[in-house]
Amino acid sequence: MASYRKPLPLPDQDGKPYWELLKQHKFSMQRCNDCGHYRFPPRHVCPNCSSFEAEWTEVSGRGSIHTFSIMHDNLVRGLDPPFVLAQVELDDQPGLRLICNIKDIDPKAVRIGMPVEVFFEDVTPEVTLPQFRPGKGT
Repeated sequence: MASYRKPLPLPDQDGKPYWELLKQHKFSMQRCNDCGHYRFPPRHVCPNCSSFEAEWTEVSGRGSIHTFSIMHDNLVRGLDPPFVLAQVELDDQPGLRLICNIKDIDPKAVRIGMPVEVFFEDVTPEVTLPQFRPGKGT
């Protein structure tokens, strides 16, 4: 593991289980026990039915690019341009989206609707980041 120069997340109480599961290379989301709706980012109340009951459930890690930007400026320490910042919609639920990096592809080849899949980047002994790359068949 090389020294990591990028800013690292500071998990809050709701998100702590998310980061702990990532360290185990498990890509998981909160899932409402009452209606089955996934919650991301993690929170106390289901945005679909207002239930407080949820459990952490492993999700597929497959999805598609909903929108993206190719970043050409060096605005964030450790992120050398050009890099792709994208909103990925997971296959597990319509509207279940997260912001992430797209790696292992020429930024000019990235397209809206492109299938992607999660992989895990162990950046420090304490932090594992979910990253995305082109999915199989891309």
